[in-house]
Amino acid sequence: MRVRILGSAAGGAFPQWNCACSNCRSVRAGTFHGKPRSQTQIAMTEDGRSWFFLGASPDLRAQIESTPDLHPRDGVRQSSIAGIVLASADLDHVLGLLLLRELQPLRVYATASVRRILREDNSMFGMLHRIPDQAKWIDLDSGKEFSLCDAQGEDSGLCCRAWSLDSHYPPYVSTERQMQLSPGEASLGLFIHSTSNSRFGYMPAVPRIDDGLLQELDACDVLLFDGTFWRDDELIRIQCGGQTARQMGHIPVESALVKLAAVRRPRKIFIHINNTNPMLDEASPEHRQVRDAGWEIAEDGWQFDL
Repeated sequence: MRVRILGSAAGGAFPQWNCACSNCRSVRAGTFHGKPRSQTQIAMTEDGRSWFFLGASPDLRAQIESTPDLHPRDGVRQSSIAGIVLASADLDHVLGLLLLRELQPLRVYATASVRRILREDNSMFGMLHRIPDQAKWIDLDSGKEFSLCDAQGEDSGLCCRAWSLDSHYPPYVSTERQMQLSPGEASLGLFIHSTSNSRFGYMPAVPRIDDGLLQELDACDVLLFDGTFWRDDELIRIQCGGQTARQMGHIPVESALVKLAAVRRPRKIFIHINNTNPMLDEASPEHRQVRDAGWEIAEDGWQFDL
């Protein structure tokens, strides 16, 4: 199984267009000890021919163009992109679907609740259904394993299992609609394994860590884990108001380092990193603390084989 990190930042990317925090100011000035990042996006394949996305970021077109493996190979209109697995209905996780509207057959895996939000409540996503079989939606259930298949139904050799992480839906989902949806389908982590039994975990938005999740994480070969904020009051300190990291569905990195210290098997990588996070600065004590704890900080363009 080959996994490519096409983007590694949280929503808004780094630098964020309307942010003048110290990180964003420095990267624009060319004085930052670190790298810009696009919004989080993962691509994976078992056979090198059919690729599957975890989420669909707003930066998806540029991410595809910067990755030759994802370019068309045969024919005038053709793509090796076969399907997308959605972990939530968050905008920075689904807006890229609209960039895949050019009549390419795709499979979209999502919970029934996320499918209802996108297909029934947001007419723009009708652009994925202009011709028969343009997009085929497959409902997934938390805790149940399912095979990833291409648009023709051919098994890719990759299997996925979802893990319910949070019960909060995005703010754009009306209160009336939320009452009709299943709380356990709001936000998922994903475990992917291949025919070689290699396994990686993708956890971009983790509000809390319990014993059951710890056990699952320690069974992975590679773990991509929520690195959104360093501290709980990070945005409050910068903006003088707003929500805490936990209120937004993200355990702070400084807490995750302690909670996950006993997880020793996988290669551990923080992903979905907000532009305000001090660990982005490779000269910072936070960056050194992460590296000393055995963790890595994801960068756009990374690739690993399992």
